[in-house]
Amino acid sequence: MEKPFGFVVIDKPAGLTSHDCVNRLRKVFGIKKIGHSGTLDPSVTGVLPIAIGNATRLISYLQGSKAYKGIIQLGTTTNTDDLQGEIIKSRVWPLISENDINTLLESFRGEILQTPPIFSSVHIKGERAYKKARKGEKFDLVPKKVSINKLNLISWSQSKGELLIEVDCSTGTYIRSLARDIGKKIGCGGCLRKLRRTKAYNFTEEHSILLPEKSEFYPEPNKPKVLNPNIFFKHLSSIELIYEEEITSWRSGRKISFQNNIKRLKIEKNNKNEDSIANNKNILVMDKKKNILGIADLDESFEIKPKVVFNAIG
Repeated sequence: MEKPFGFVVIDKPAGLTSHDCVNRLRKVFGIKKIGHSGTLDPSVTGVLPIAIGNATRLISYLQGSKAYKGIIQLGTTTNTDDLQGEIIKSRVWPLISENDINTLLESFRGEILQTPPIFSSVHIKGERAYKKARKGEKFDLVPKKVSINKLNLISWSQSKGELLIEVDCSTGTYIRSLARDIGKKIGCGGCLRKLRRTKAYNFTEEHSILLPEKSEFYPEPNKPKVLNPNIFFKHLSSIELIYEEEITSWRSGRKISFQNNIKRLKIEKNNKNEDSIANNKNILVMDKKKNILGIADLDESFEIKPKVVFNAIG
């Protein structure tokens, strides 16, 4: 039987860790080589891309922003920056209009400096911050640059002190930190009440399915459909190997020159200035049927050198 290869996008339910979802799919497919592309907190729901089989080797080549829809609770400050933590301070939120909130949100749009929550997976001298925080240790985290591409106020409830927002941001952005800092800017403190991820890289809610139920046996027809990975790597330049000798050379780990056939290279421009080889180092290598054969490194002489090779020989 052919081994599964590709992605399953889970609509993660609240209460489970990302690793719980990975373990469930390991039982479903009967293989260990399964991994997710980025952790969601247990309380967060939504898009969780999970690589199946050798597609785990493609995770580091994913690219793109992440998008969320969430509720910020004003007037409540916690040690985790969400409602799952211990409440440190409660204050009454001010009377404030949607227009005033939108004006205030402008300072959080674009490239900003953000301090991660102390209960986070950030490393401090080889130890995760949340482990140090659980032990009651005091420490400071270094602010880092993140990009908030979009920050829209969907609605504001004056009576509940709840801001419903949607965010599109760079990988590594903490929405808990955003909630904390917006509450601080308003002057009453704040934390994240609820969060759902609607997009991760090129994976969206439309790709997602419910996590399969727990079972001792998963018949083949009941297994989730594994999505072809090539639809999620359109940001990469690509080349098709059309001759058997090319595919054999590739699978053997040998370089292949396209100096005399440059037109076969399909160069993707992620912005108007990206037309040089230097900006297109990673090349998606496919066969005529659009099956991914691996990832190559492209040099200035239009030679591709294998970096990731699937179904290698020799």
